[in-house]
Amino acid sequence: MIGNLDISILQQLWWIIASIVGSLFLFLTFVQGGQTLLWQVAKNSTEKALVINSLGRKWELTFTTLVLFGGALFAAFPKFYATSFGGAYWVWMLILFTFIVQAVSYEYRKKPDNVLGEKVYELFLLINGSVGILLIGAAVGTFFTGSNFIVNDFNQSRWTHPLMGVEAAFSLFNLSLGLFLVFNARVIGAMYLINNIDHSVAPELETRLRKACLINLICALPFLLYVLGSLLLMDGFGVDESGVVSIVAGKYLANLLAMPQVLVLLLAGLVLVVWGVISTSFLGGYRGIWFGGLGTVLVGLAVFFTAGFNNTPFYPSKADLQSSLTIYNASSSHYTLTAMSYVALVIPFVLAYIVYVWKLMDSKKIGQDDINDSKAY
Repeated sequence: MIGNLDISILQQLWWIIASIVGSLFLFLTFVQGGQTLLWQVAKNSTEKALVINSLGRKWELTFTTLVLFGGALFAAFPKFYATSFGGAYWVWMLILFTFIVQAVSYEYRKKPDNVLGEKVYELFLLINGSVGILLIGAAVGTFFTGSNFIVNDFNQSRWTHPLMGVEAAFSLFNLSLGLFLVFNARVIGAMYLINNIDHSVAPELETRLRKACLINLICALPFLLYVLGSLLLMDGFGVDESGVVSIVAGKYLANLLAMPQVLVLLLAGLVLVVWGVISTSFLGGYRGIWFGGLGTVLVGLAVFFTAGFNNTPFYPSKADLQSSLTIYNASSSHYTLTAMSYVALVIPFVLAYIVYVWKLMDSKKIGQDDINDSKAY
């Protein structure tokens, strides 16, 4: 049955799948957000150990999901993968570096006789949670602002800017999107820690986390408003039936109006994040992470769908408009997409297993026994 689907349907299907994986990654950045809160909310070694051991049980999920996102793009949209990961070399290397030092930090922070000391590894965690997420946000921002590349008739791409992708962070829109993701990660990170830690061990930690949740939402709002305002007003990139790319006034506003379900996703996501903060910071709730997490996923889906659907190049080129990539001209063959679609049928079972394991890991809140364990982070 899948093999009988038109290639355009398969291309749209795989953009949806990639968008779901990317949005789940944004939810899992609560790990990175929690890492950046360490210096703010943990005032002694016990509180610090509670925070790090709570996040340490989930950090691999974030990295694995990021790799899965890159793998999905590689398989479904290889021209994008080759252009972005090959051309915007330095920005992706910097992102990868921040995740490498994160892994090293969790592994060696508490090892006896480590040369660097605990504070250096905690600094690495801060770098991963701030610089890493900021650069990922800037990279996603290029879906709307464009990148500096040219693709020739032989599908060979060439980057035209000497900074090899790092220039994306100098765009106010990209930078604002990145900073919003940093602060949003801190918001859901605080929610997760409130939900996952036994606060009878350190009651003052809970108070600081609830306060941090609200403060970081307030910090995120200016960047969110700038990004939303820019999307509604900025010129975008459109492609006509003949494949010609051009600048279109109000393109992304038109996309949201043409796809009201995407607009609903965006608004519902933002409302859920705000409600998660209200329930956490004002109502004393412990389940804000599920509202904030679901809201983050919905906002992520709205961003990816706005960038890729409705005849919109999801990776526009500022150097040569006709080199811009769409889900149609950047995808794999019908055969490859079909084969991948059959493999994707096992995804629900994998997700069910992840949910089961997650439930087992969180069946008991992080407490004194966990931080005293010989295998503690």
